[in-house]
Amino acid sequence: MPGENLSRDEAHERAALLSVDGYEVALDLRSAVGESAEDVRTFRSVTTIRFRRTGEGDATFADLIAPSVNAVTLNGRALDPAAVFDGSRIALDGLADENVLVVDAQCAYSRTGEGMHRFVDPEDGEVYLYTQYEPADARRVFANFEQPDLKAPYRFEVTAPEGWTVWSNGVGEQGADGVWRFAETAPISTYITCVVAGPYHYVTDTYKRAFADGTEIEIPLGAMCRKGLAKHFDADDVFLITKQGFDFFHDHFDYPYPFGKYDQAFVPEYNLGAMENPGMVTFREEYIYRGKVTQAAYERRANVILHEMAHMWFGDLVTMVWWDDLWLKESFADFMGSFSLAEATRFTHSWVTFANNRKSWAYRADQLPSTHPITADIRDLEDAKLNFDGITYAKGASVLKQLVAYAGRDAFLEGARRYFKRHAYKNTALADLLTVLEETSGRDMKAWAKSWLQTSGVNTLTPSVTHDAEGRITELAVLQDGDELRPHRAAVGLYRVAPDGTLTRYARAEADITGTRTVVAELAGQERPDLVLVNDDDLTYCKIRFDAGSLATLRAHLGDITDPLARALCWSALWNLTRDGLMPARDFVKVVLDFAGRETDIGVLQMVHAWARSAVTHYAAPDWRAEGGRLLAEGGLRELRLAEPAGEHQLTWARFFASVASTEADFQLLEGLLDGTAAIDGLDVDQELRWAFLEPLAAHGRADETRIGEELARDDTATGKRHQVRCLAARPSAAVKAQAWAQVVESDTLSNALVEATIAGFAQPSQRELIAPYAEKYFAAIERIWADRSIQIGMDVVRGLFPGLQDRAETLAATDAWLTAHASAAPALRRLVLEARDDLARALRAQECDGRASA
Repeated sequence: MPGENLSRDEAHERAALLSVDGYEVALDLRSAVGESAEDVRTFRSVTTIRFRRTGEGDATFADLIAPSVNAVTLNGRALDPAAVFDGSRIALDGLADENVLVVDAQCAYSRTGEGMHRFVDPEDGEVYLYTQYEPADARRVFANFEQPDLKAPYRFEVTAPEGWTVWSNGVGEQGADGVWRFAETAPISTYITCVVAGPYHYVTDTYKRAFADGTEIEIPLGAMCRKGLAKHFDADDVFLITKQGFDFFHDHFDYPYPFGKYDQAFVPEYNLGAMENPGMVTFREEYIYRGKVTQAAYERRANVILHEMAHMWFGDLVTMVWWDDLWLKESFADFMGSFSLAEATRFTHSWVTFANNRKSWAYRADQLPSTHPITADIRDLEDAKLNFDGITYAKGASVLKQLVAYAGRDAFLEGARRYFKRHAYKNTALADLLTVLEETSGRDMKAWAKSWLQTSGVNTLTPSVTHDAEGRITELAVLQDGDELRPHRAAVGLYRVAPDGTLTRYARAEADITGTRTVVAELAGQERPDLVLVNDDDLTYCKIRFDAGSLATLRAHLGDITDPLARALCWSALWNLTRDGLMPARDFVKVVLDFAGRETDIGVLQMVHAWARSAVTHYAAPDWRAEGGRLLAEGGLRELRLAEPAGEHQLTWARFFASVASTEADFQLLEGLLDGTAAIDGLDVDQELRWAFLEPLAAHGRADETRIGEELARDDTATGKRHQVRCLAARPSAAVKAQAWAQVVESDTLSNALVEATIAGFAQPSQRELIAPYAEKYFAAIERIWADRSIQIGMDVVRGLFPGLQDRAETLAATDAWLTAHASAAPALRRLVLEARDDLARALRAQECDGRASA
């Protein structure tokens, strides 16, 4: 039988054959603590599945990934595990109309964040467990039919070590026998079931709401984290955003939250941002801040909280049939996260963050060779895993924002309400959503979907302006470019420099942009603008370009734009010009040095900082790279000293300065800030900032193993350990790089979090020559890594260790040679290598552009 990689065809065949009435899952997790004599630490998992045959055929399979199976019984008939279990599937034949399958297995605890993850806190030795399944890792914890359209109710019971608390999707309590038993869930998919267990710090609250019809809802709220993080846990703010989210969604969805309680667990070594398990949402614990952070960090956390809450309706209540329609939940949740954030919380400028941050992720993904329609062709689970990307999330959300402009907000929300009521606890596909939107909007949704959901690529919109002798516009047209021309509802804004020096909008018009050229007649006769901003207010999804006059205005006045969203759009557009090899990297760096210090939106500033580093690292001509880095460090230090003491801009500039420090004076200042011999008024060098200062010192040979160990002694925590591992791998030594490579590539003993930290430290832009020998080793190792490791670790290694810093034609040729020689390699692996190749080729084109600027 095929292995772990379930195909869409297999899933469709199985769904046509059977339906599932319910699961009873009993887990014994007492083996999580204490010493273990096993090579692989395991726990006992006993699953009872009641299912019916609804189609033709008498054979199927159940899914299970486990080291061993103790017993399998089908309808009272014992099956030989050695004969029916192949390591990932259990063959079942002789099906009756009604069936009961019982599987008793030994399942493995995970160190990769997939399945039942086990974490030992180095600070106090406590053990913490949690599960993470999407898209298909529930089968690592209990036997099941692992596909989203075979929904069923679940009853979990868990035996845990003494003193532990256990949580799951439903309300639970511990019986006199010590076993935790949980209420039966509503019908849900396997991938959103969940168990969290351990000595977690737990805080409670309650959400109450009275509805217009007189009914009321009361939702028990809980939030938890490791005991070691309890002193940093601002649960009150988590609950505030949670309650604001419930108010917003109840106001707009007209469907009360359907899953009873609402727990939120912040867990260690988490691969994702969060996961929408109904009633038991899990988050990465990095959202609990150990030191001072900016409001942008709190905004990101709030967005994730609301994103996951939106999934309770989009994804959990109504779920896609197969991963082709993953966007049905992720695009909606991404859109609703920003929508609710702007309208229900203190983060009223969340659309600025969306335009500047989320859409840049989408633009990058949509220009890779692996770009795909929002409704993707997902052949199997490996495809599904890779499609949790910028297209499924951010482009999909951008397109939904465009849909709101196209169909109208009221029609969009009414469509959502009908969608929930019509398909509650069921599975849907694209056509189901289009049907309700056509009903509520009166628009032809099929034509809209064909243009926006079923094609790939990003359009470019460019203004073309002519003027008369008096300086008034005679014609303003928008030119559209791209492989697939789409209808855009877009605004065009005209800006001019005012007498007080500000760059402000004085005219705006909305238009339906279609075809290659669209005239915006409403703007004819307006005074000549200094800046024409296409897609003003960010209504559509596109890259924007500028006419020559507008580009000159931005070079001189970007910081004078008064509207934060317009300014963010211009920053993003200039970055796209740089990535596309149309603006020299040194010109982008100059704009950053001239205007980043005046950027008021802290999230935009942090994004601009990241772009500036990338411009110098990847897109600058090699002979200007050192000068570019020096200029960034010089500018960063200048802005750090000018920033308001103790403010979030000061903190942001401090982190940026450390990340680009390159001279003896830079390093001496960082050392002084660490040892207390130097100070910057108002800058509190807390533990997180200490690690940010120490890493560049380690990477440049100024902090050895002893010094890094001293810092760990100050911060002997799980987070401190990750920072230590990263700093150790960053040191400029051939022996250090060999050890880091061996730990990640030749061994699988590191946890997912420490693999991530080691990879992050290994590849330092200042160490290109030192790590050059690993390019050849990379191509020799990746097929084995992909075959031997879990898909999450495989993705981390293949992406993280690609020799992108060896930005030469020879590396591009080596990549092409590997792709040619491995035409039959796993499609998901080839996709990752193709994406990395595209990034490298883009970098080489941009470097050529920058090199021409110096000629």
